Amino acid sequence: MMSRKERHDRLIKIIENFPESRLYWLESVIDILNCPHRFVLKDESSMLYEWSLSFGDALMIHHAFSKEPFTKDKFEHALVTTANLVGIEADFAPRGFRGHDIIVENTKISLKTQADKSIKIDSIWISKYMELGKGDWSDQPSQLFGLVEAFTNHLKDSEKIWILRCLTKFPNWKYELVEIPKDLLLRSRDGVLEMKLDSRQMPKPGYCSVYGGSGSLDFQLYFDGGGERKLQIKNLNKGLCKVIGEWSFEPSPYIVE
Repeated sequence: MMSRKERHDRLIKIIENFPESRLYWLESVIDILNCPHRFVLKDESSMLYEWSLSFGDALMIHHAFSKEPFTKDKFEHALVTTANLVGIEADFAPRGFRGHDIIVENTKISLKTQADKSIKIDSIWISKYMELGKGDWSDQPSQLFGLVEAFTNHLKDSEKIWILRCLTKFPNWKYELVEIPKDLLLRSRDGVLEMKLDSRQMPKPGYCSVYGGSGSLDFQLYFDGGGERKLQIKNLNKGLCKVIGEWSFEPSPYIVE
């Protein structure tokens, strides 16, 4: 393994031979890594502090070339790569698998992202948690029980659910990583079901609303009756979840359009 000085000397030698065009791209990465930033690991028991620094660097490097928030695919690859980089065992789920996305030290984790323009600090929305397929679903309210069961069965394959949320965008980026308790989502078994029979869609969309002890709404499952037949999670109270980490930074003017 090279020492820090050996690596420094090697990089300098390589850069000396770069054409001007490559120096531009290199400079954009260096500048964003050197920009004002703040990385905070909220839950040190879940990940090492060194991982939070490496993951923050991955976010910053992405935004050296893009003003678009991290997508789910980039989130998966950055998390696995940075975990392995600091000695945490991590790998992807088998390609095409409809359950967890990654495995971190034998823990199966499902990953989601949120970056909508109307994002709320204290409320989580997952626009597509899963596809609902071609099961028994038309315009009978009783069919919502089967959709809830499909969701809870889907949860069986994951031990943790993490969502990376982009709270603010360029020029002041802010991300947070939140763990949604699996036990919280499993409470949908006892939720209040409502099919929107007045909708023009077929199958009819529906809701499963889950309330807390005080009668406040904890979250909703929304069964989207559109062409995708997908399940959304709406109005999820972030106060019932656990914030793992936060990353904020202000990039340099070298950002590429």
